[in-house]
Amino acid sequence: MTPSLPHQGGPPDEPRRPAEDPRHKARRRALTLLIIVLLIGVPAGYLVISANQSRNSGKDKESKYAATGLTPGWPSKVQRRLYQVTVPHPADSVAAYETNNWKTSRLYVQFRTNAAGLDAFLQSMGARQDELKKGDITVSARDQKVSGWHFTGTGPWWGLTHEQKNPAPTQDVVVNMHDPANPMVYVVSRTVP
Repeated sequence: MTPSLPHQGGPPDEPRRPAEDPRHKARRRALTLLIIVLLIGVPAGYLVISANQSRNSGKDKESKYAATGLTPGWPSKVQRRLYQVTVPHPADSVAAYETNNWKTSRLYVQFRTNAAGLDAFLQSMGARQDELKKGDITVSARDQKVSGWHFTGTGPWWGLTHEQKNPAPTQDVVVNMHDPANPMVYVVSRTVP
């Protein structure tokens, strides 16, 4: 006869959970669903918005750099500092255009000012009004084509080239003195990288 083992009880009974309220169960499922949506939906939505903004930014830049000729408005402060073109106050009819390539970068700027503004502009470059030469169209044919400028209308036209040692820019200036109280100024400032 084999000895009998003492009676061992089965595993302890798990405590019985009270019957779950169906409303509580529905709230828990809704909360779980909300968490899943937030964890997946918010980052996905952010990526879609970010991608659209990036694409739109690229289109804006593409259209900006595909433009030819001058665009109404002041050149940026960075452009004015880099190319050493100070647009005086007062000035109107201001327009600018920048081109860049591996060889030369150019900033084209035009504005109308008064006699004191012309003096201030020339002084900011280190030049004087008596350095302007009558009939001297210093802006090259190439730069005229790029900018859309035509120096054939009513004048007189005055010009100067303000050369500086690299890396400082060189400026070609043409001034229309048809109305000496309100001269129209055209500048091409170029730098060699």
